[in-house]
Amino acid sequence: MFQTKIAVRYCETDRMGVVHHSRYFPWFEVGRTEFFRQTGMTYDQMEQMGIWLPLVDCYSKFYQGARYGDTVCIEVSLEELSVAKCKFSYRIVREEDGILLATGYTTHGFTTPELKPLNVKKQFPEVYQMLMNLRGEER
Repeated sequence: MFQTKIAVRYCETDRMGVVHHSRYFPWFEVGRTEFFRQTGMTYDQMEQMGIWLPLVDCYSKFYQGARYGDTVCIEVSLEELSVAKCKFSYRIVREEDGILLATGYTTHGFTTPELKPLNVKKQFPEVYQMLMNLRGEER
């Protein structure tokens, strides 16, 4: 599991002073982007190779609200991997007290820049192996 932290910004809160639910999905993206960056390959590098990861499904469940001034930890793991798609899971935890605020997932297809399905294992075996390694699998 990979972890990154962000400070809750005032603009992310609603009138009640609680982070608006719509802000959690950009936090998932921050975590996923940093996950790739810290493990050796950026989104830009993947796109330059011709691998795109369009979102095909997303979900979040909210337990407690984050507030302005909190620091949240975004925990990311690569939950599922196939030749055609991958699924990331997320946990948002308030750093100050360790309270779980939200969980969720996003599913992404592997496509070409023209959004045609891509068999990443066949066409980019080194990328597929890197992703397998991130899941703790070897093949």
